[in-house]
Amino acid sequence: MQPQSTGDDRDPGLQPERTRLAWRRTTLAGTVATVLAVKAALNNGTDAAAIAVAALSCALWLGFLTVAHRRIRVLAEGGEPTTLTPRHAGAATLCTVALAACAVALIL
Repeated sequence: MQPQSTGDDRDPGLQPERTRLAWRRTTLAGTVATVLAVKAALNNGTDAAAIAVAALSCALWLGFLTVAHRRIRVLAEGGEPTTLTPRHAGAATLCTVALAACAVALIL
């Protein structure tokens, strides 16, 4: 049997660091998706709908980037990080889901 861990041996600096890195990875994935959306829109010719979807993808990416940058900054400040507000969490979720919908629209 292994002894149960008390909460005292936990390093409080690791979890915010992992969260900050996860925000960076997600931002990078969104950047790649947006670049691919723009590339797909431009490869299909000058279709106005594809260009509009690519422009919407860029706007959604910028929205997500704004939320992620704020969160990364809060986590990098050190100390006890604040909880992500429901407004920011909702904005990040909306941008992510809408970006995925734009990708589907460009593929079909």
